[in-house]
Amino acid sequence: MKKYQAIIKFTMDEDFMALVPPHRTYINYLLNKGIIDSYAVSMESHTCWITLNTETKTEADAYLSKSPLYKYWSYEIEELFLYDSQQYRLPALQLN
Repeated sequence: MKKYQAIIKFTMDEDFMALVPPHRTYINYLLNKGIIDSYAVSMESHTCWITLNTETKTEADAYLSKSPLYKYWSYEIEELFLYDSQQYRLPALQLN
């Protein structure tokens, strides 16, 4: 399984916010299935970053295209060479 980073720029109109709840349901589904590792959104820059676990870039694109917010997006998908985060580390050892 490879890791891909989707860098999404989005636009908003009056219908955008109505689609956020079904979009969040879809994102939560992918998080629960382990397809998405991380999901972050900046309203300041209208940018979203999604880290996906898929076999191919085409498969990652297929998951993104199913989002209710897809029509508001322009994005790039890049294969990651290295991905590290605190969640992949063992907890710190604490002696009693």
